[in-house]
Amino acid sequence: MNATPEKPAAAKKAVTKKAAAKKAVAKKATAAAEQAPAKKTAARKTAPAKKATAKKTAKTAAGKAPAKKAAARKPESRVAMVRRARRINRELAELYPYAHPELDFTNPFELLVATVLSAQTTDLRVNQTTPRLFAVCPTPEDMAAMPPEKLEELIRPTGFFRAKTKSLLGLSAALRDRFGGEVPGRLEDLVTLPGVGRKTANVVLGNAFGVPGITVDTHFGRLARRFGWTTAEDAEKVEADVAEIFPKSEWTMLSHRVVFHGRRVCHSRKPACGACAIAPLCPAYGEGETDPEKAKKLLKYELGGQPGQRLKPPAGYPGQPAPPMAPPVAAS
Repeated sequence: MNATPEKPAAAKKAVTKKAAAKKAVAKKATAAAEQAPAKKTAARKTAPAKKATAKKTAKTAAGKAPAKKAAARKPESRVAMVRRARRINRELAELYPYAHPELDFTNPFELLVATVLSAQTTDLRVNQTTPRLFAVCPTPEDMAAMPPEKLEELIRPTGFFRAKTKSLLGLSAALRDRFGGEVPGRLEDLVTLPGVGRKTANVVLGNAFGVPGITVDTHFGRLARRFGWTTAEDAEKVEADVAEIFPKSEWTMLSHRVVFHGRRVCHSRKPACGACAIAPLCPAYGEGETDPEKAKKLLKYELGGQPGQRLKPPAGYPGQPAPPMAPPVAAS
């Protein structure tokens, strides 16, 4: 009798243990479930952190690359620039041993007039025009007495003939009245003449009187900037900057060599970089055509197998003389 009630008690105790075991398992499962999102969240937080670190590293590397590039383009010292500039002059002297003024003239007055006429036109057009002009008025006195309309007609092919006529009449009268009909050999006197600036004065002084001068025309200014000799655009500032680099004895011939190179190789719109003898010394290399064969086709005048600009080139010129101006076609 007493054994019967003990069984339910034992069964009850077994059920309680079983329930407790289930509860423990459930608790562990819940804890595991809670830990999983935490780990996942931690992983998510870690991934962006790693990504951010990678981005930062890439950014740092990218930041270092330009620094190396900048180091490669280290600014040239003044001494190095002067040495390079003088080497360019020597190379140009070897390339153009025949460099000369490309205006036909036989005396200072003819050179002065031709230089004034060369503004806004080619030396070739001036050389084709001046034979008739000097045949009619070979002296300042003759030109000063010329009727404006007749002088305009004679120089019309050079363009801007009205303004040039005014300058020629004015300078001829000044030479007649103030300088005894002779072209003065000093810059301070030349620049007082109508239509004569520093460029024209330096051309006359350097080539008619043997006085060194730097002639800054459009070609010279362009190349001086490409060569890194100056950054100036103003002609007088370019002249001053270049004068500090080269000895005075080189000024006149330097001008001829640079202008020769500008007209034949280092053109304004499309330089023939691939056919340039001084390309290794030029900071502007690559602005033009670098393919040698294509660049060779861009060469002008004697380098391109074409006539030069002078009808009467000096001895030693390797190219062909320019042809005289074709006679005007008669109206039918």
